[in-house]
Amino acid sequence: MKTLKHWRVAHIDEHQAVLDVEEKHQLCITLLEPGMFRVSLKRQGKWSLDRTWSVAPGEEDTPISGRPRDALTGFTLPPMDAEQQGATLTLTSEQLRVTVHQPLWLEWHYRDAAGEWQFMASDRPTSAYLLNAHGDGVAHYQRRFAQERYYGLGEKAGDLVRNGKRYEMRNLDAMGYNAQSTDPLYKHVPFTITRRPDISFGLFYDNLSSCWFDLGNELDNYHTAYRRWQAEAGDIDYYIFTGKQVLDVTKAFVRLTGKTFFGPKWSLGYSGSTMHYTDAPDAQNQLMQFISLCQQHAIPCDSFQLSSGYTSINNKRYVFNWNYDKVPDPNALSAAFHDAGLHLAANIKPCLLQDHPQYAQVAEQGLFIQDSETGQPERSCFWDDEGSHLDFTNPATIAWWQEGVTRQLLEKGIDSTWNDNNEYEVWDGEARCFGFGQPVAIKHMRPVMPLLMMRASMEAQQKFAPEKRPYLISRSGCAGMQRYVQTWSGDNRTNWQTLRYNTRMGLGMSLSGLYNVGHDVGGFSGDKPDAELFVRWVQNGVMHPRFTIHSWNDDQTVNEPWMYPAVTPAIRGAIALRYRLLPYLYTLLWQAHQDDEPMLRPTFLDHEHDAQTFVECDDFMLGRDILVASVVEPGARERTLWLPDNEAGWYDFYTGEWFAGGQWVTRPAPLETLPLLVRAGAGLPLSGNIGHVNPAADNKRTLQLFPLRNPGSCNGMLFEDDGESWGYQTGNALWVNWAMTCTAEEIQLTITAEGDYQPAWQGLDVQLPAGETRRLVINGVESMHWRR
Repeated sequence: MKTLKHWRVAHIDEHQAVLDVEEKHQLCITLLEPGMFRVSLKRQGKWSLDRTWSVAPGEEDTPISGRPRDALTGFTLPPMDAEQQGATLTLTSEQLRVTVHQPLWLEWHYRDAAGEWQFMASDRPTSAYLLNAHGDGVAHYQRRFAQERYYGLGEKAGDLVRNGKRYEMRNLDAMGYNAQSTDPLYKHVPFTITRRPDISFGLFYDNLSSCWFDLGNELDNYHTAYRRWQAEAGDIDYYIFTGKQVLDVTKAFVRLTGKTFFGPKWSLGYSGSTMHYTDAPDAQNQLMQFISLCQQHAIPCDSFQLSSGYTSINNKRYVFNWNYDKVPDPNALSAAFHDAGLHLAANIKPCLLQDHPQYAQVAEQGLFIQDSETGQPERSCFWDDEGSHLDFTNPATIAWWQEGVTRQLLEKGIDSTWNDNNEYEVWDGEARCFGFGQPVAIKHMRPVMPLLMMRASMEAQQKFAPEKRPYLISRSGCAGMQRYVQTWSGDNRTNWQTLRYNTRMGLGMSLSGLYNVGHDVGGFSGDKPDAELFVRWVQNGVMHPRFTIHSWNDDQTVNEPWMYPAVTPAIRGAIALRYRLLPYLYTLLWQAHQDDEPMLRPTFLDHEHDAQTFVECDDFMLGRDILVASVVEPGARERTLWLPDNEAGWYDFYTGEWFAGGQWVTRPAPLETLPLLVRAGAGLPLSGNIGHVNPAADNKRTLQLFPLRNPGSCNGMLFEDDGESWGYQTGNALWVNWAMTCTAEEIQLTITAEGDYQPAWQGLDVQLPAGETRRLVINGVESMHWRR
């Protein structure tokens, strides 16, 4: 690659500076927000890909054909000051200052609370921006400092902190991956968070080609310590933005790439799934038996995910094809599930095998990605054969897909789509996409294909049932996929190591803007879990936004809640805990959508002042209030964990015992118990309905208070609505806000409610921890109840 060195100012206006680089390229530095700049390099003055599907500031989604890369809508575009002195150019906003040096490298400062400028980040002075002089390939180098911690990159194996490692973004179907070491995986999120003791900042590269991040694995004697981003194609186009804390950076990234979709409440219930049922010759009978087994074992369940076996012909999978030998009557199947209160999600794949019944017709219509040399449909390996991938940059393909979703799924009673095997492993990088009328090579946009696939599926669902909020799942995707789907960590392998590191993977996704996540509980591939591992995995899984038990065990067994009768009571108890906490989880989903708050949170996210919380651990927060101490080692019957240092302390969820923060504690962890601590000052809304989501039957709501021990005040909220409509947009929801003031003698609780929605429950039963002796006063009256 060729290092870019020489530049001169071509143009400066109130929010952008344009530099001519090497007399032929353009470097644009744009102030988008007081704490956000964008740096973009146009090779020969042109974009390699002139659109983006990841950047979606404001409330609007991108056009399906992509947001013009030069568009600045959605940003406030504050004015900036510009000053050129000799060989430097300085651009200044209220919060950030960037200095451009000659030869080309950028240096960043931020304004501290006292109004003084402090160093934040710097490019590598010796060769910062590189282009391949004879084609594709770009790179950006920055300096690396010992006090920095790196987080982000979405779904990655290993520890949460990324220092000292090299990662690749290249979406793969990583079946049976090692959760500690396998790389790359399914998703493309080229975003890092740099945490320094005094400031944090985010760096997002809006580039959809395969790329690499080196965060300290590589050393070179000729340069100071550095970090590198390098892409095989496309443009250097990055956003850099600050936050006082890591949480601020994560929320800013979500505001940049789009809000978390607010799905239906039932999507937070237990979702059953297995490859075994739909692969069986009597798939419909197997599926119907699942309903009766849930009832027999008193296991609440809200949905079931149909694996792709329902589409099979001779053990291969053919999207939108029903195997009527296995499933003689899909409408009767869906009706039976609906009668039992369960919803169905069906697996769909974006690649048609070469012997698919509709292959010739789809090829004739030009709906596939095209071979770069022959102009015929591109062929790649897919499910033990070859097939061609659908081109979702072609409006005709989108129409064909939506017709299939509607006729073959929705009209047969299927409620939602499970968009799977959508990594688009098309290894001819020059294979041509229609590009909405502007042909483009797949190497520039491979991970946007699953994004467009899920969007096409969503639009079909919305058109079919416009009164309901859709629910979709997708395994692969890129930054911005949170606007459409719930996701998970793919086809994990069954062992204790996966249980431990899947938690870190989920937290990494959450820090990277993917809040609605989970894992295949019990493990997808390999040996079936033993009874103890299965119990601990379920206990961990019920504390994630997505809770699905899914498997394809090598021995043809099925991971089911009742698979080990001796521990079924422990499994039932964990799932019952999930349903008790459903009002809390649903409120978290609302806050993720409305306020960009992560649902899963590393313990340091709310306790950055506590250095111990930055040490790798197996603990995490569910929302701001619940500290989850999963048991991830065989034979363990107690759990030692660090209580983050806070002013209020922590309560044991089960016993009500109070502990000061900033200390190690050991809690009992018998097999039937998941250790949980609750932040003092919290109030957990709990349901009395341990059954599938049913607003009419959900007629009891408890507010479990965990009051401050010392005088002080705190507050919280509960969100309720009908669980599936768009009514909240016009006020048909219920926002219950509470404020608690604690003194030595009493606990004063003030509760107010807004909104038109009338739930089945008529009020809140307020509970206090065992041993709490202070008087409870609700809205001025001594009581343990609040009525609407």
